[in-house]
Amino acid sequence: MNISCFVNDYREAFGECAPLPVLFFYSDTPLADTEKTGGCFFKVLQRVRQGIPVSLNGEVIGCGGGKFYTGFASMPEYVPDFVSQKEHYKQTPGMVADYIEQLGLEAAGKKFLNFVRADQVDDGFEDAEGLLFFATPDMLSGLCAWAFYDNNSPDAVTSMFGSGCSSVVSLAVKENRDKGSRTFLGLFDPSVRPHVGENELSFVIPFHRFKTMCVTMRQCCLFGTRAWGKVKERINGHCSGI
Repeated sequence: MNISCFVNDYREAFGECAPLPVLFFYSDTPLADTEKTGGCFFKVLQRVRQGIPVSLNGEVIGCGGGKFYTGFASMPEYVPDFVSQKEHYKQTPGMVADYIEQLGLEAAGKKFLNFVRADQVDDGFEDAEGLLFFATPDMLSGLCAWAFYDNNSPDAVTSMFGSGCSSVVSLAVKENRDKGSRTFLGLFDPSVRPHVGENELSFVIPFHRFKTMCVTMRQCCLFGTRAWGKVKERINGHCSGI
């Protein structure tokens, strides 16, 4: 996989103002030393966007749900009651438990979950579980159009209930290992919203799907179309203050 070619294509398609995506992958050795994080670990992902890699494990992640959804711990017994009765995200604890069971999540299998910006990965890298884009509505327009280009499935772009870590990590890991073709919208969970931009959602491409989408990127509307050109201009106009 030629990541540097993708980065060049991405910058050409979206412009220099669009933030680069973040790759995440498991390993037995950490990519970086990361201090323990209280609460939601998305607060430390901001530094990844600035070029500072982050490595998480069960000791670094301070949230019980975060440990579970990244595969470093079993589901805490309190989660169904907490999600339903305290957070009011599901009508009953049983609905929470049923939903989690349907996800079919597995243990991480390795000691660390690493996050690194795409331009800091060597070509030939094949160990990623997925790519995480922090995207504005205009960026999502392009990312979704790219995902729909060669895929007529009704779930080509999917949004599912879940915490930030669930919608970004859990779903992508499962889809990647199943060699599926879904991509995922996320960060709708109110609990994670304070840790991301007010006009941002996540768009995650499992790595198995990403390798196919890389082939079609320059064929889709992101290159050479008037409509996308206008959107791209607005993305970069906002960044440059135009």
